[in-house]
Amino acid sequence: MSVTARTSDWPGVRPEVVAEVVAGLSARLQKRLDAAAAKLAERPVAREGDEWRVEVDEETVLVLHAPGGVVAREVDVRCGCLLAPACVHRAAAVTLCPLAEAGAEPEAGSGPGPEPEPGSGTGGGADGAPGAVAAEGREGAPGTPGEPADQSAAVPLTAAELAAVHHLHGAAAAVLAAGVSGAGAVSQAELLRAAHRARLAGLYRPAAAAVTVATRIRAARSGAPDHRLVDLVAGLRELLGLTTALATGAAPVAELRGTARQAYREEGGLRLHGLFAEPVLTATHAGAVSWAVDATGRLSSIAEVMPHDDAAAAARQAVGAGNRTLRLGDAALSHREFSRAGLAVQGATRSTGGRLGAGASVRAVRAAGAAWTADPVARLWSQPAAAQVARALAAQELPYESRPAGSDLLFLDVTLLGTAPAGPGGTPQLLARCTTGGPADGSAQGAAGGPVIVLRPAHEHPDLPFRANLALLATAPGLRLRVIGRLERADRPELHLLAVGAPPDDPGPLTLPADRAGRVNLGLERLQTADLAGPATAWPATAPPTGPGRTDRPADQPADERADQPTAPAPYGPPVHVLGRRVEQAVTTGRHALAPSEASAAADRALLRAAGLATAAELLDGLRAAAANRRRDVFGRVVTDDHEAFATAWLAAASYTEELATALCAAAWSGEG
Repeated sequence: MSVTARTSDWPGVRPEVVAEVVAGLSARLQKRLDAAAAKLAERPVAREGDEWRVEVDEETVLVLHAPGGVVAREVDVRCGCLLAPACVHRAAAVTLCPLAEAGAEPEAGSGPGPEPEPGSGTGGGADGAPGAVAAEGREGAPGTPGEPADQSAAVPLTAAELAAVHHLHGAAAAVLAAGVSGAGAVSQAELLRAAHRARLAGLYRPAAAAVTVATRIRAARSGAPDHRLVDLVAGLRELLGLTTALATGAAPVAELRGTARQAYREEGGLRLHGLFAEPVLTATHAGAVSWAVDATGRLSSIAEVMPHDDAAAAARQAVGAGNRTLRLGDAALSHREFSRAGLAVQGATRSTGGRLGAGASVRAVRAAGAAWTADPVARLWSQPAAAQVARALAAQELPYESRPAGSDLLFLDVTLLGTAPAGPGGTPQLLARCTTGGPADGSAQGAAGGPVIVLRPAHEHPDLPFRANLALLATAPGLRLRVIGRLERADRPELHLLAVGAPPDDPGPLTLPADRAGRVNLGLERLQTADLAGPATAWPATAPPTGPGRTDRPADQPADERADQPTAPAPYGPPVHVLGRRVEQAVTTGRHALAPSEASAAADRALLRAAGLATAAELLDGLRAAAANRRRDVFGRVVTDDHEAFATAWLAAASYTEELATALCAAAWSGEG
């Protein structure tokens, strides 16, 4: 049963509280929990200070005590009915509350690293709180891990830790087998109980992955607008992969454990140049994060992210956070100002993921910034696009907390081509030709050499300026820009656009006010038509997309018109979707849905083998066989199993799909095929 409730009406709740309250129900009441939650979601919620009150009926009042907006203890959920505390009302309430991970509220000066997974902090994913960010690379070489191996990597798991791993793996396998449609409140609570047990055992990374999965399942069941099936699939793949690796010893234990908190280390003096700023908007948090680069080319971030109480006003809160003063030393400038200025910092501290600390010993004063066309900032655009994509894809293979700061950001020079139908349904999207690494004069010869990129808004929320800004840019085909975006891993080049500026060879096309320093933060500021006017309102003609990425125009369209109109790059590569859609189908509807007719299975098998994907065909056959392998007793009843074989087969298929998708993305950007 789907439960739809506005998360802004309810306080956050710690995962272990959900597990404890639901575990206190009798088996009879657990069967009624989903229906009770759906009924309670229709009741009005009133807040008085730190208490949220719900009138269950004329005689029963439910009270949630949530200091700081988070229910942290089981006793903080009180009900006036006769069955309390073992009543279904308390369990229904914590089921409706958004999950708040331990330590979810960021400290001053720290902030979320925008999630490459969809679904993270800036991407507006289902996660309730910003996630951890990446570990740094070697000084002077961003993206290259340079930390020595942890000596604890060889320490095996204790019996208690191994038991926690098996508990978590079993709970995750059960959720996968049930699918979103069958993973109700009880299944979610069991997953959270296993996550809490793993956290107490010091297995922080798999515990956090389990909470992420539970949060995304809630978003999927409630029909939340920020739910993405690809994020849920990725979360389950990571969780099952972690528990499998821990149980089998297939990877260093220290890497799989994760850490409870990020450590900050002293950096001494830093000279930072503001790069850009972007809004952060999740189901429970809103704010802004600024990005800066130091003299070595290493990226750092400063964030202002706080919980929000009203989802309707969260986007405005995120945009407004761009005008808040940085919490770093004595610096008296906002995030928006810092994106164009600089900072001289003494006593700086920085986390392994590039977050700048705001301790009492940190001193920072405003300094001059640097243009995107001047060193050290300009070095970010010196790397070819394909190499930047390879760096971003390689970072995705690392644990989330070990990824270099900003590893998913691309720095490109592009020429806008206009709009063309792209994606499902042929929705018009803005296209651009990548000219990074081409001739500096922006000639047609240079413009024709790079891949055609689909430019997408970094966030779809209508109250953020992203969509309006891209719509305006779509009216200026031929405009050359220097851009910053976040890689979308797809089988054709796609980029979530974050900021734009003037190219180094031609600052004329963007006629921006002096205080914008030749650049625009697309998520915090709005472009105006006058900003694109420039000295000449007609920009240079661009070469139309050609080659494998070109889609044909109608045959009755004149040839000269077909040559002048942009066309979206076609998806590149073999039919990976045949296996991928079965992987997603299992997550959506559970293992019972993977039992199609033999004719359908034979057709899928033939299509994959014809494309040279024999391994994919074998994995799909194995997944279907594991889904259908249900033992029965002498009376013909299905015998309950632990879903281990099915989870193993699904993980193999999901991992293969992930690796192949990564390879196809790299090939699309490099122009292969």
